[in-house]
Amino acid sequence: QVQLVESGGGLVQAGDSLRLSCAGSGRTFSSYAMGWFRQAPGKEREFVAAINWSGGRTPYAYSVKGRFTISRDNAKNTVYLQMNSLKPEDTAVYYCAARPGGGSTMTHDYDYWGQGTQVTVSS
Repeated sequence: QVQLVESGGGLVQAGDSLRLSCAGSGRTFSSYAMGWFRQAPGKEREFVAAINWSGGRTPYAYSVKGRFTISRDNAKNTVYLQMNSLKPEDTAVYYCAARPGGGSTMTHDYDYWGQGTQVTVSS
């Protein structure tokens, strides 16, 4: 069982940066692949980035590639999403998720989810 808590969201202007954190519980956290997803009002939840247990593989959605960076610190049971050059279209609730095994870009592959943190980017 893994419990996830996101933090770091907020209201920023276009071009600003934010860093989201996802704190996980459990001694097996380091064995889980982690993902960040987001959901804008009226839209389906979509993949943003993922990272495997060692941090060696990090796929990104095309819309955020080059602007967002996912990383993890297994000693702190925490995964991060550094978001730079934010755009209004990045506005959404951001969720972290965990799954055993390798990372995935598919929402249904993840077993554990956090409650989400709101990111709002004004133009």
